Amino acid sequence: MDHTIQYGTAAAGVISILTLYLALRRRNTVRNIPGPTSPSWLFGNMLQLYLSPTYGDYEFDWQRIYGPFYRTKGCFGQDKLMISDPVSLQYILNSPHFKFGPTMENGIHLLFGIDSIIGVNEEDHKRIRAALSVGFTAAAVRDYIPVFVKAAQMLTEQLEESSGKSSNICPLLSLATIGTISEVALGYSTEDLGEEFMKNNFQILTIAFSQSATQIVADAIGARLPGWVWRAAIHLPTATCKAIRTAKRLANELGNQVLREKREAAEQGLDIDTDLYGRLLDLHRLDRTKNTLTEAEIVAQTAIVMLAGQDTTANTLAFGLVELARAPEFQDRLRAEIHSALCASDGGSVLYDNMPLLNAFIKESLRMFPAEAFTDRVAVKDVVIPLTDSLITTTGERISHIPVSKGQNITLAIASYQRLESRWGEDAQEFKPSRWLDGQTFKGEAVGPYANLSAISFSTPPTVSHMITV
Repeated sequence: MDHTIQYGTAAAGVISILTLYLALRRRNTVRNIPGPTSPSWLFGNMLQLYLSPTYGDYEFDWQRIYGPFYRTKGCFGQDKLMISDPVSLQYILNSPHFKFGPTMENGIHLLFGIDSIIGVNEEDHKRIRAALSVGFTAAAVRDYIPVFVKAAQMLTEQLEESSGKSSNICPLLSLATIGTISEVALGYSTEDLGEEFMKNNFQILTIAFSQSATQIVADAIGARLPGWVWRAAIHLPTATCKAIRTAKRLANELGNQVLREKREAAEQGLDIDTDLYGRLLDLHRLDRTKNTLTEAEIVAQTAIVMLAGQDTTANTLAFGLVELARAPEFQDRLRAEIHSALCASDGGSVLYDNMPLLNAFIKESLRMFPAEAFTDRVAVKDVVIPLTDSLITTTGERISHIPVSKGQNITLAIASYQRLESRWGEDAQEFKPSRWLDGQTFKGEAVGPYANLSAISFSTPPTVSHMITV
């Protein structure tokens, strides 16, 4: 082996060990917050959180015992805060004093690139987000409805062909989702994407959602490594690194190809204002101001547009269908409502907003099965987090604000928030669409962008997949 590589590897190991030691020596400002006992110094509570037989077996019990703000242990004895308190969540999400956890931040840069909407600085993030909103207006969404209808019809036909036999609906939903995203964002079908793209897409999703005890420890170590180690590691000849490199290459090639074809179509006088990228390119051609995106910036969003939320959208839909199958009476009522709406449309546009049962079912599915169960943030400076209600520390002190130090890791417990009894009622653990019909839902300050739900991802801005879910 090359001596340079050996020395570099050894230096990286020394740096990571030193960083870990200093992190563990740092004064812990949250040590008096109540929380569950850690069964292991190596894993802390992470095996319980990530690898429970059924999601939430431990987390929902911890919330019931300790409330919406408690301490857990991460790997190597690290103190972490678990938060589902709505006031705390809102403060953290709207504060510039918190950033993505290091594992997610490095993963974002590796997979989506530093020029993607979640890789750029705050000013550029706002500008890109504002520009992307052209594809998420009410008028734009109405234009996409035929795409959604076609995808639903194709999925229905596939299920009808397997009538009488058990079907794994998750792969079907995942394929329908990527097809819909591709048509709405790029104007491409899955066939247009090509076999290599689809194969790599499956690989990336498998990598992203794989979890094991080894992976948990590896992530904990990786979180303490400097960014240059991550940037160097992507060139390793492993299957994971190769898949990520391929994904970035394919996304860049796809984005450039789509824009080239749309540019040529526009030069021929054809309408390109039919999908997200067409709208973005049209704006750039007509108004080259700072409020529009350059072609390079549009291309840089391709990976996140195509990947972000794809499988989580399919999973939310799948779990919602499971609950629908468990409620035959509600299923009959919902079917009757849909049939009535279709008859009333007489072949025209269906007024989805006038279908209360359907909307209640969608909202309850998003509440019970959010796209992300939890996600991490890190304090970038010493800060004080407010609470909805005061809590009593292990020393008997009652506090209404919690001071945290720079570098403190915080887990935003999204699934726990969605089942918080003080927010949703004593039956918060039940799948109950009627809560959206009888005024039982709490109408407080919004934490998420849809129906006071944080079901739509906190890790990425609203994307095509989120729109499909709703």
